[in-house]
Amino acid sequence: MTIPKATDKKPSLITPEELNTIIEQGNNEALVKHAERLGKVLAFNRLTTSQIRGIVGAIRRIERAWRSPDQAEQRKAQRELALLQPRLAYLAGRERNQGPLNSLKEVLTGALVLIGNDPARLRNFVDFFEAILAYHKAFGGREQ
Repeated sequence: MTIPKATDKKPSLITPEELNTIIEQGNNEALVKHAERLGKVLAFNRLTTSQIRGIVGAIRRIERAWRSPDQAEQRKAQRELALLQPRLAYLAGRERNQGPLNSLKEVLTGALVLIGNDPARLRNFVDFFEAILAYHKAFGGREQ
C-alpha cells in the first residue's frame, strides 16, 4: 500500500468516464448509483442546502430559458450555464476550497464541461444534480 504524499491530489469523487456515462450517454443506472454516493458524501461532510440555494435556482432558470423558443433566451441560458463554473469556484473559495462545496464544485464543473450546446445533456445534468440533492436530503443533509 502506498501512502499518499502531502503534495498528492486527493482522489476525485467521480471520474471523467463516470461523468461521461451520465451526462453524454444518459445512463440512468450510473446516474442513480453515483448520485446516491455523492449525496451521502455531501451530507456527511455537512453541506447545507443554504450553501447551494443560488446554484439550484440558477440551474432551474437555465433549464427553463433553454427550452424557450426565443433564441435570445436560449443564448442567455448558455451564457448563464458557462458562468456557473466561476460561481461554483467563488462559493468553494469562500470555504478556502476545503469544505463540501469544493467537492460539489469539482463534480459539477466536470459535468458542465460535457454539456456543450446539447439540450439532452443539459437534461441529464439537471437530473443528476437533482438526484444528488435528493440523496443529500435523504442522508440527513441540513437545511442551514
